[in-house]
Amino acid sequence: MGTKTSVEFDPFIERKAFDETKEGVKGLVDAKITEVPRIFHAPKDSLADKEPSVPDLAIPIIDFACVHVDTASREAVVEKVKYAAEKWGFFQVINHGIPLNVLKEIEDGGRRFHEEDPEVKKRYFSRDLANKNFVYNSNFDLYGSSPSVNWRDTFACYMAPDPPTPEELPETCRDAMFDYSKHVISLGGLLFELLSEALGLEPDILKSKECLKSLLMLCHYYPPCPQPDLTLGTSKHSDNSFLTILLQDNIGGLQILHQDSWVDVTPLPGALIINIGDFLQLITNNKFISVEHRVLANRQGPRVSVASFFSSSKRANSTVYGPMKELVSEENPPKYRDITIQEYTDGYTEKGLDGTSYLMNFRI
Repeated sequence: MGTKTSVEFDPFIERKAFDETKEGVKGLVDAKITEVPRIFHAPKDSLADKEPSVPDLAIPIIDFACVHVDTASREAVVEKVKYAAEKWGFFQVINHGIPLNVLKEIEDGGRRFHEEDPEVKKRYFSRDLANKNFVYNSNFDLYGSSPSVNWRDTFACYMAPDPPTPEELPETCRDAMFDYSKHVISLGGLLFELLSEALGLEPDILKSKECLKSLLMLCHYYPPCPQPDLTLGTSKHSDNSFLTILLQDNIGGLQILHQDSWVDVTPLPGALIINIGDFLQLITNNKFISVEHRVLANRQGPRVSVASFFSSSKRANSTVYGPMKELVSEENPPKYRDITIQEYTDGYTEKGLDGTSYLMNFRI
């Protein structure tokens, strides 16, 4: 008898087999695997330079405590937001007005759902967010063109403009999701005012363009990984949104690409991370920047994060977005063609997190 040769690796078949367990990455960890399956092995070049090349670099931290005190205080905050949105695309906010117990409850609620009995979670397993209000799965782009599968599970829900009924949400996180999203929409309103002012425009300009209309909430769960050097929690990408508000726990692993160097976004208790999305870069004609970021896999964990995207809606929306007329001129012509959010989202989802920028496809 000759020795048995390894079977040809078919990533589609292996991805489908993983998907059909409906147990996600947590199912693998619960099965006590010691080696990361091949479908999770990230390309070598995407795993390079995990250690920041400039260790002390940090994204801006902005204190919102005095934003409503007086005009001078607000202008000082606007100036900081302007700098962060133009130079970094990311910033952390403290004293943002969302109570700490609300942050703790959504983080705990997300963790409770992901650690629920697998048979309970399977009831919510779906890839059809267009027709279901709450879905749970692993890797939205599992069947896309991404070169590897990421080490994370996720649930997703549109909280606005058409919120789900209480019965559509799992009991483990239902109240927390309603409470947190209400606060996030309020904070989003303030952020879009400050960003409008940072553009030198009226405070309600971005709200009038319906940037605040739709809210998609994702809760990511990154189980501990036995071989974190082989895979990523989330591959390099920029966000399919106008703006993203992120709550992360204390594990860490989020990195942003700043001037060609990876920078750690160190957890700051009670803070929220704000980042500019692709749509805002497009309508501000590159005034604000949507920056690529990733999440490293980690032996520690699980890591839990809650990302709230002011972005696309399940509703068909024919609104056309292009660089704002207030920001273009002969000297500064439009850098992007007009798009609809639906067109962008469909292409972004199909492409998946393959490490390239989808926004560049719309450059003029």
